[in-house]
Amino acid sequence: MAVTARPRFSIGMKGLAIGWTLAASATLAAAAPPPAWAEDGGLLALGDSVVYGYIEGDGYAYRNPGNFVGYPEYAGQRLGLDSTNASCPGETAAGFVSWTGADNGCRPFRAAFPLHVAYGAAQTQLNWATNFLSTHKNTRLVTIGLGANDGFLLQRACASAADPSACVQNGLPATLGAVYANMNTLLGNLKATGFKGVLMVVNYYSLDYSDALGTGFTSALNDTLAAVAAANGAVVADAFSAFQNAAAPFNGKTCVAGLLNGANPQAAAPPFACDVHPSVSGQKLLARTVAAAFAKAGGHARD
Repeated sequence: MAVTARPRFSIGMKGLAIGWTLAASATLAAAAPPPAWAEDGGLLALGDSVVYGYIEGDGYAYRNPGNFVGYPEYAGQRLGLDSTNASCPGETAAGFVSWTGADNGCRPFRAAFPLHVAYGAAQTQLNWATNFLSTHKNTRLVTIGLGANDGFLLQRACASAADPSACVQNGLPATLGAVYANMNTLLGNLKATGFKGVLMVVNYYSLDYSDALGTGFTSALNDTLAAVAAANGAVVADAFSAFQNAAAPFNGKTCVAGLLNGANPQAAAPPFACDVHPSVSGQKLLARTVAAAFAKAGGHARD
């Protein structure tokens, strides 16, 4: 079948840290209930395309999720924990908790291509995660990376406005309020499984720290994530500061620092364009940030 692509979205011209390109073609085989193949004492990662290890425009590679390695796998290696990556590219906080919640492409993606784990038909990521935690009582770390795609939906809605930036600014409080409410619901449900390990929210980096408007939107989302994490006893892995420090020698340009995937692999010379998703070095930086936050929270790697 033909492969179709949807454009990336970035709030405030360069915007929130994460976007993705949706490719859709084949049909996903019937999904089974959550498997029990990951050992207890592991790491469960939830969220969007950053967590998934997504790469834009990767064609047939989407047919095998093993082609995509995100920070959960690297963090698991660092901590000696088996990692289970239940993320979905394009997932929103709204879609995570409700099958009818606004979606930025997760549902079409998972209907076309396999994820790292198989969901049941019409099963939400939240439902999969609570089932997993109910049968893996010794899970030591759960990470959540969500919220950017909710912002991209706002940007899309504002694309035809006379002043898109003003439209986004006006709509941002309601969007962030909804992110808070949905994150509050999902964190509460994860805790209700009896999970006793470290619950962690991984915030977002800026694509360009020299862009005050785009970085400001990212900071506003991160403030919301920090508030809902604190209200639920979760810790924050500060990807924003980690990427900011790494990009500082490059005038705050996350792309130039090599932390993002290249958007045009055929480009022979700079200036290079970047995808908005982390490169291998970006994912490894996220993994180090997660591992440090886990240790600070008193988490213990497997002996």
